[in-house]
Amino acid sequence: MDAVLNALAPLGLAELKPALAAEDDLLRCHPKAHIDAIRAAAPDEGWRSLDADTHMSNGSLKAAFRAAGAVLHAVDEVMGKGGNAFVAMRPPGHHAERETPMGFCFFGNVAIGAKHALDHHGLKRVAIVDFDVHHGNGTQDLVEDDARILFCSSHQMPLYPGTGAAHETGVGNVLNVPLPDGAGSKAFRDVYENAILPRVDEFAPELIIISAGFDAHRADPLAGMMLVEDDFAWVTQKLCDLAEKHCQRRVVSSLEGGYDLEALGASAYAHVNVLKERSA
Repeated sequence: MDAVLNALAPLGLAELKPALAAEDDLLRCHPKAHIDAIRAAAPDEGWRSLDADTHMSNGSLKAAFRAAGAVLHAVDEVMGKGGNAFVAMRPPGHHAERETPMGFCFFGNVAIGAKHALDHHGLKRVAIVDFDVHHGNGTQDLVEDDARILFCSSHQMPLYPGTGAAHETGVGNVLNVPLPDGAGSKAFRDVYENAILPRVDEFAPELIIISAGFDAHRADPLAGMMLVEDDFAWVTQKLCDLAEKHCQRRVVSSLEGGYDLEALGASAYAHVNVLKERSA
């Protein structure tokens, strides 16, 4: 997280420390049994593994509740004051399914934020756009039966977690656009220009939430896509164009993956710099 915060420091952003998510907010996406299981798994000391990738220390439970709370707070801020917000937090959330923590994720942060916007702020349509290199299987699991939410994902395939095929369409509210290993700027921009952006435009959301994973960067060690910082700036501009058209400029972006620290910081800067410029 230091890599992201240090990279963003020159932007002079207002920093807010959110409260922990309330259980009622998590219950919009996860059953109580899942929340109780995460609580029970948290160790008093040392480490506990929930799967091969997902581990807990004695600070993980509080961090997971605060990460979800941060997205909720960002939604409230944007709905109340307008503009954009970037949630720089760990753990991420887009792999957390309804009853399964996985892929470093415990709760479905962006899905929780989307349902909060609908239920608490009275919106009718929220779009989630996920450009992390890994498919957001958790987000899809949490929203694929809710036609009020459009979920669009670009991701490398085949790759962990093995989901995200084009035929996975939910109730008509899911658009998956898989990309091959080695895909670069042209392929990435083409799928947005020709598939994802038109679908979001047609949906006419009242809020756009971004799952901002930067592990599609060419320097990232966990995947094989070949994006650069300018690609993340470009897609952010395009999504802000749609937010200006449909959402009164309201965008909430939430950090997901990114595992080369230099590339992560530079990519986050490119992304958030656009959000800052477009929120004015």
